[in-house]
Amino acid sequence: MTIRLPRPVLDANATGGGGLGKLPDWDLSDLYTAPDAPELSRDMDWLEGACASFAADYEGKLAALDAGGMLDCIHRFEKIEGVAGRIMSYAGLRYYQNTIDGARAKFMSDCQDKITGFTTPLVFFSLEFNRIEDEAYTATFTANPAIARYKPVFDRMRAMKPHQLSDELERFLHDNSVVGATAWNKLFDETMAGLEFTVEGEEEPMNLEATLNLLSEPERPRRAAAAQALADVFANNIKTFARVHNTLAKEKEVEDRWRKMPTPQTARHLENHVEPEVVEALRNAVVAAYPRLSHRYYALKAKWMGLERLQVWDRNAPLPIEEKKTVAWEDARDTVLTAYAKFDPQMADIARPFFDKGWIDAGVKPGKAPGAFAHPTVTDVHPYVMLNYLGKPRDVMTLAHELGHGVHQVLAAPQGEMLSSTPLTLAETASVFGEMLTFRKLLSQAKDQNERKTLLAGKVEDMINTVVRQIAFYDFECKLHAARRAGELTPEDINALWMSVQAESLGPVFDFMPGYETFWSYIPHFVHTPFYVYAYAFGDGLVNALYAAYEEGLPDFQAKYFDMLKAGGSKHHKELLAPFGLDASDPTFWDKGLSMIAGMIDELEAMEG
Repeated sequence: MTIRLPRPVLDANATGGGGLGKLPDWDLSDLYTAPDAPELSRDMDWLEGACASFAADYEGKLAALDAGGMLDCIHRFEKIEGVAGRIMSYAGLRYYQNTIDGARAKFMSDCQDKITGFTTPLVFFSLEFNRIEDEAYTATFTANPAIARYKPVFDRMRAMKPHQLSDELERFLHDNSVVGATAWNKLFDETMAGLEFTVEGEEEPMNLEATLNLLSEPERPRRAAAAQALADVFANNIKTFARVHNTLAKEKEVEDRWRKMPTPQTARHLENHVEPEVVEALRNAVVAAYPRLSHRYYALKAKWMGLERLQVWDRNAPLPIEEKKTVAWEDARDTVLTAYAKFDPQMADIARPFFDKGWIDAGVKPGKAPGAFAHPTVTDVHPYVMLNYLGKPRDVMTLAHELGHGVHQVLAAPQGEMLSSTPLTLAETASVFGEMLTFRKLLSQAKDQNERKTLLAGKVEDMINTVVRQIAFYDFECKLHAARRAGELTPEDINALWMSVQAESLGPVFDFMPGYETFWSYIPHFVHTPFYVYAYAFGDGLVNALYAAYEEGLPDFQAKYFDMLKAGGSKHHKELLAPFGLDASDPTFWDKGLSMIAGMIDELEAMEG
């Protein structure tokens, strides 16, 4: 069974003061009021009994159920998923607020241990379900609309049929999960949250997010000092990070081998409900576009900055013409909501409660997980958004991004626990679309050519980070997992794999400081969700194509867009995109999205004339 946990995703960071205004904190009471709340104890007790009775009622009997009996079974399973998800969402969100608080870490681990134990008897469900004969399966799930709506979930489950193990082995893997990847993920999170970086020229040691933030400061010496501090600390901890990656990659290789997965990426493709050839077409299109995207843009940027060569700390530097400004929280809120409302008032209406009801945690705090995420929790509550807001213009885009996720999750929630969750490839659609709406609003308000140039350059950099950089990350992961199959990797081995994709993706204008080879170590996706990263490029390409259809005046675009989000995980990407006249399996599809980025670079080049 799947228990959805919040995952920190590196995007942005924040603190009160400095003109930001009052930053919101989470109110988790919509889940539970406290770790010792009687409702939580009640739900934990219910879950233990519900799992045991479900197994007693259905194990060995699934194949004999008629459509009505199967529907009752599914509803009971869905209720179990909801209660387990509610408990783990609460425990996980509390933990990410302060990952170095021992009591929070213990509470989350204890909840996870208990729920893993309770749900072990349910392992039979997917295994036995996949043994139902195809003819009987089809007959049952086409008997009436009430059960037919669940067919996409079970179609995806049955895609794992060739890769499932014996019932006993599956139970072992389920029980063992708390001391496997989950434990290594926790070690990574706690290590990262506890790191301190002493940056030359800064008064106090800084956490990871605040140090990364310095890489986008206008003063080049500050950026260089931050990069050096990151390299120093990563180098001091590199053996730990190499051990985490070696262990997780080996664990994955062992499980993939037993499951007869043909490649390390296969499991992610199956979970994303996307064909390997579609991902390969995306990857190849982006790599082929490196020269006309990142290489060309960064050559322009070097010229703007008056430099013959760029260093890695110049990658996200502001342009010399850019006015340094801090965006207050209320201004960020108004900017995003106005952009959403211009597209459709319904979109702003869905986003507004996030600000008003304690659904956003925005400030930087000691021990808080870095980055940003939107966690859907469970369908009878609401999502929660985590930010680390520092008041930079890019942080406004991160707010727009995460609220896009939140809107998507709210709209998909009526599908229920089993159908609301969207594959990663489509999960980034609403978030990137929210960013695009916000960017277009700001661009339309540019007061002069310098401001327009600054906005365009910022958007191009964000898209390069989303498309080019994430595909380079994907190539790094592919190389890492392939190399680990041949044996243990030293930190130097992993460093070399990281550097093998950097110059290719960023271009010939870059030099790479000594120490940059360790920067793979802080990317959480490699640890938490192997091969997640291509979903960002997938989502960006998809949104660029969608936005082009919107700008071209496709009839009823807003209604079609909301229908797509409401579908959650109930439809395949081909079915979702058909109303827009789009098809991600078309080899030329990805070139459309990449051409939008190239067009923005064309405009920037024309400004030089």
